[in-house]
Amino acid sequence: MTVDRLLPSRDAADLLALTREVADKELAPRVDACEAEETFPDGLFGLLGAAGLLGLPYPEELGGGGQPYEVYLQVLEELGARWAAVAVAVSVHGLSCFPLATYGTTAQQERWLPDLLAGATLGAYSLSEPQAGSDAAALSCRAVRDGDGYRVTGTKAWITNGGRADVYTTFLRTSDDGSRGVSCFLVPRGTPGLTFGAPEQKMGLRAVPTTGASYDDARLSADLRIGVAGQGLPMAFAALDSGRLGIAAVATGLAQRALDDAVAYAKERTTFGRRIIDHQGLGFLLADMAAAVDAARATYLDAARRRDAGRPYSRQAAVAKLVATDAAMKVTTDAVQVLGGYGYTRGFPLERYMREAKVMQIFEGTNQIQRLVIARGLAAG
Repeated sequence: MTVDRLLPSRDAADLLALTREVADKELAPRVDACEAEETFPDGLFGLLGAAGLLGLPYPEELGGGGQPYEVYLQVLEELGARWAAVAVAVSVHGLSCFPLATYGTTAQQERWLPDLLAGATLGAYSLSEPQAGSDAAALSCRAVRDGDGYRVTGTKAWITNGGRADVYTTFLRTSDDGSRGVSCFLVPRGTPGLTFGAPEQKMGLRAVPTTGASYDDARLSADLRIGVAGQGLPMAFAALDSGRLGIAAVATGLAQRALDDAVAYAKERTTFGRRIIDHQGLGFLLADMAAAVDAARATYLDAARRRDAGRPYSRQAAVAKLVATDAAMKVTTDAVQVLGGYGYTRGFPLERYMREAKVMQIFEGTNQIQRLVIARGLAAG
């Protein structure tokens, strides 16, 4: 069903209507085949960029859409309701633009942002390593100063859009000064010495690859470093606050779609002479699912509105990511239950929704890390 949204402007309402139109026309017809065959949706991100959906939260003077985050996240939710993998890739693309848009020089922004925000090039975010996931201060992939540039050696992991993206916002160790020894770089895909591993064989989100990357004495020019040396981790964590909201929105869209499909089935299926939705036990289950979706949406919108107002929102972003992704896991699992045996088959998309929901409790910081962030906020307060 169409979500009844409270939007800040008529322009925002028109944008959401455009998003639904594009998603129904371009995403929905392709999702089943691409996910089943693990086929990357070539051309789709360029189409989304041409529709103005990739640069929405960035300023118009940088080539973005100038939209508040509360609107951008609801666009992501609508995309997530049609195709979770694509919505995650769009969120990651936006995340990859954050350091450049926030800390980059004018020359760097003019060189890279127009194509990224227009969808002519696709971005990726490369922070994690095989032995450094949630503990980002343990990064060991190293960039060593070499004349007027850097030489990079090491391995990165869990890169959404890996091997497909054109530019990688990458965090590399530039000194041994612990958390103050990491710097941010833009790495073009064709950099000599950079190679990508085979895509991970994932439970879900199969149409968009997740890979590792290896750097074998790869050379980067100095003008590819974003911000000052050693500024990388604060930059990465600031970006992740926004990225967690993106995942919360996608998870909410996925949960909404599972709820919608379950309700539609429950209205059509009959047992003992009644629609199954009219049986109290199942009706209550659907009511709990609806409440969980509404609560997830309200939580991420509260955090987004704080961000838009320039207020601290790190704790609220962690809460939103935790609440929305746990809700998506619960709602998709219950939606499978509503369909009974049919929900367990590939003839219905509910089993895919359930598989897709699981990873949302893991990436952009596991939900255990979100609890740690929330607890630290409570202790500091």
